[in-house]
Amino acid sequence: MKTDISPKKIQEILERGVEKIYPSRSALKQRLSTGKPMKIYTGFDATAPSLHIGHLVSLNKLAQLQALGHQIFFLIGDFTTLIGDPTGHSTSRPQLTVKEVLANSCRFSQEASKILSFQGKNPARLVYNSQWIDKLKARDLIQLTSNFTVQQMITRNMFQERMKKGKPIFIHEFLYPIFQAYDSVALEADLEIGGNDQTFNMLCGRSLVKDMQHREKIVMTLQLLTDASGAKMSKTDSNAVFLSDSPQEIYGKVMSYPDELIESAFYLCTKIPYAEAKKIGKNIVEKKISFRDAKARLAWEIVSLNKGKFRADQSAQEFQRVFKEKEVPINIPSLKLAKKPINIVDLLIRINLASSRSEAKRLIVQGGIQINQKVEKRCDQEIKITKGMIIQRGKRKFVRIQ
Repeated sequence: MKTDISPKKIQEILERGVEKIYPSRSALKQRLSTGKPMKIYTGFDATAPSLHIGHLVSLNKLAQLQALGHQIFFLIGDFTTLIGDPTGHSTSRPQLTVKEVLANSCRFSQEASKILSFQGKNPARLVYNSQWIDKLKARDLIQLTSNFTVQQMITRNMFQERMKKGKPIFIHEFLYPIFQAYDSVALEADLEIGGNDQTFNMLCGRSLVKDMQHREKIVMTLQLLTDASGAKMSKTDSNAVFLSDSPQEIYGKVMSYPDELIESAFYLCTKIPYAEAKKIGKNIVEKKISFRDAKARLAWEIVSLNKGKFRADQSAQEFQRVFKEKEVPINIPSLKLAKKPINIVDLLIRINLASSRSEAKRLIVQGGIQINQKVEKRCDQEIKITKGMIIQRGKRKFVRIQ
């Protein structure tokens, strides 16, 4: 089967959201221009029970290539998640159990199906790397690790930082990039795609494919969705917007993104035409469109992509009601409480607007709690419970008392 070799489409694949290509852009351009299908994959570790907006960057790139007719593998790193990717971590990551990993990954393919097609003439294939790594024996492991050196591993920044601070580096952490590299061998991958923070791991795969299969695997690194401080929008940095969030939550969280992030988010996280994304970015820079209007368009596009246009329209209307017109959301959680006075700190914990007394007190002192649209700043206050009372945390969390 031949693939689409339209120069314009190939150029967009090489440019949109791409940071670097190994060995070169020209090498990938040449491969894409042959019309021969390539085997392409991205790995997703199951460290949280949902994909997040940052994953849209890789998913959108995979979808572009799938549309041209290439074979896409959506790889869930169920085995590598058990190790924990040390990339960017100043300490060893807590190890998850097999049960936790399987529970986390159960909705991944459903979420990814909003972007990729798992049916039809050229379906993306869902694979788990335990399928081949679990089959490795001790002798295989010795052969596999003999392709890498300790010097290669400890040159990584996070390991250098740990050594300077006297923090431990565990042997199993060296195995993570090696097993990720083996994914490329097992899949006979022609191209691996991932965020630029995965460059080391993906290049290990490029090296291993060359050593074991005597061929070239191309690596494409993508720009990360980062905030104003340079921190990536991810589950690791606790600023992720999860695809399992409600449409209203996703819309509201995107509207709270820093202005500096908006231009790149159109390229990375939406499927709007490349020329249109460029035009929006230019209009933002030239101040022909306000950041608020740009965010509203971005939020609508992201919700529409993952939840549908109807939900996106609803979310936009709800945001208008709550944040511009200062109205209470139409659909908010309701809880039953006894009609007797309760300390405000205990109340916030009872209705799940705070996870601990210290968090509840911090929210109150900082003016983050409102009761019936009145800010409450006293931690010792006794609250009289009344039917229909609205308790609000920040801008997006509400609870109604029945």
